[in-house]
Amino acid sequence: MKLRLIKFKEVESTNDEAIKIIKSKKNNQGIVISNSQTKGKGTMGKKWTSIRGNFFASIFFELKKNMPKPNEFSLINPMILKKVLNEYSRFEVKVKWPNDLLINRKKVSGILQELINLDKKTYLIIGIGINTMRCPNTQKFKSISLNKCSNKTISNHQILTNLK
Repeated sequence: MKLRLIKFKEVESTNDEAIKIIKSKKNNQGIVISNSQTKGKGTMGKKWTSIRGNFFASIFFELKKNMPKPNEFSLINPMILKKVLNEYSRFEVKVKWPNDLLINRKKVSGILQELINLDKKTYLIIGIGINTMRCPNTQKFKSISLNKCSNKTISNHQILTNLK
């Protein structure tokens, strides 16, 4: 599947931009990426704290009959992201089901899947946030940046390439 890259400097949410693109019928598949998010989304209505320079992307496409079901993607996606993050981290990346990735028991990444039904078609949007450069300072949970766990240069562009 060839996914067109759609770049923004700033969005409220990459998932929301993907939804707008789907509803506009301009593209039925692609990757939305942004340098900054002002209203990042987490699961169950939670907010994803988005610090400029971290990784924010949403992959979207029409679900076809020969593809895994949405709940199967919920199992596949964290494993794909774990493999990519393990290429950078000196420490083991662990999945906290269903949608968080942790390093040393601290959140480094989150995944938000959303389904959109339009014109008798179902679209899957997979939002990915990674604390690549800096992590939020929050009382709700412990977080960490990939940069603090790596001996490698962190490149959001390279992470995107690896995810494709």
